[in-house]
Amino acid sequence: MAVAAWSLGGDGASARAEGPAPGRELRWGVDSQGGAPYAFQNPMDPNHLIGFEVELADALAARLGTRARPVLGQWESLLELLARGDFDVALNGIEVSDEKKRVCQLSHPYYVAPEQLTVRRGDGSAPRSLEALRGRRVGTLPGSLAERILRRAGADVRTYESGQDAIYADLKLGRTDAVLLDEPATLYYGAIEPSLAVVDGDFGEVRYAVAVRLGDDTLLAAVDGAIDALARDGTLRRIYERWGLWNGRTAALFGDARPPSTLAVATSLEAWRAAVGKQPPFWTRVTKRYPELMPLFARGAAVTLVLSLLAMSCAMAAGILLAIGRSFAPRPIRWLCLAIIEVIRGTPLFVQLIIVYFGLPEVGLKLPPFVAGWLALSINYAAAEAENYRAGFESVPGGQQEAAWSLGLTRWQAIVHVVAPQALRVALPPMTNDFIALLKDSSLVALVTITELTKTYLNLASATRDHLGLGVVVAAWYLVIGLPFAQLARLVERRLARRLRRVEA
Repeated sequence: MAVAAWSLGGDGASARAEGPAPGRELRWGVDSQGGAPYAFQNPMDPNHLIGFEVELADALAARLGTRARPVLGQWESLLELLARGDFDVALNGIEVSDEKKRVCQLSHPYYVAPEQLTVRRGDGSAPRSLEALRGRRVGTLPGSLAERILRRAGADVRTYESGQDAIYADLKLGRTDAVLLDEPATLYYGAIEPSLAVVDGDFGEVRYAVAVRLGDDTLLAAVDGAIDALARDGTLRRIYERWGLWNGRTAALFGDARPPSTLAVATSLEAWRAAVGKQPPFWTRVTKRYPELMPLFARGAAVTLVLSLLAMSCAMAAGILLAIGRSFAPRPIRWLCLAIIEVIRGTPLFVQLIIVYFGLPEVGLKLPPFVAGWLALSINYAAAEAENYRAGFESVPGGQQEAAWSLGLTRWQAIVHVVAPQALRVALPPMTNDFIALLKDSSLVALVTITELTKTYLNLASATRDHLGLGVVVAAWYLVIGLPFAQLARLVERRLARRLRRVEA
């Protein structure tokens, strides 16, 4: 009956209290950039998301009579996105802690693991105890239990938002002295590396749970019941054994006293090791892997291009109004336009995006992810465009306006027909530069669950551990998108120059 009352639709309080009806989607928040074994794009077929939590989400949804649909977001922002209602549950290594219980409800734990310390093999000076971590550079994930343990130990904590692969890569390169992370991450990124060694010892224990919005008691009860049922019928154990994750702590959590099966083979773990243990030859990647990834890159590029074009169009329109107001309006309006421009230019785009996406809902205005990203980019670049147009207006000699007035043109007609065409020629090059910059800055919208070109690259690079080759591919995509607009701007600039020369002649 609890599952029957649950409803996925709607964002209001009544909808959250009742829950989604069976047969509809269970939207679960996840960050595929985090990497194996949680949720990541299949190295052998990157068009599909795999991982033990992907299988867990599917099993939970099936138990609840619905189907699972992942919604991608940044790991450290999943609980904020959950509170906004961007998805129904967050399921991606969400750790049980008092801090998290203040902002969401947590289900029964579905996995328990120790925290493990990884160091460089053969490094005699490497820290091998919590006490030895004081003052040492140690990598981990931001907002994790491991980070809190390290800070209490007095370590020089280095957090990474680019996924687990980058954390262990810096350890191999000597940029950090150790890595402290959960056992699943250690197994897939630390233990697999011949140059790294996992330190014996107990450095803490982490428990994973499904996060549910505050007040959604019906959904929480349904998820708890599903987890308990999956533990009883052995589904969770089978999933964990396939990924090589079944351990004594999780067995004790479920009350499973059965001895480890001699027939259990970690097929998913072995498949992952075979896929990423050794990169295919470069030519094989160029001729086979990269062409297979082009549909994913094309989708990301389409999102980037559409978002950038819409944002730039709005920024240009708003920038023109601000520039006209600052250059030609009465003094109070000039001051107002100047204040708007300076406030926008003086604050980072990242902060503006957070305010639009997470701040506005606090005053009752909740925008969809794409609209919020478009609005933040538009506002930020409107200020830059306003300064470009103002510089263009001021480059036109004052005598031009006076001549227009003497011919009987109004102030507005003089601006539109005399000043603006000449100002455009001056403003066009910086406008083009701003659009190219906007294309790149659009990568920040990954914060609000939009998977654009850069986020696509990061997800794929994390899954395949091919940062260099895929980096060249994504750079080529940005060039393909940006170069036509640069060429178009040069064409318009040449035509304006010819037109002005004819007028002057």
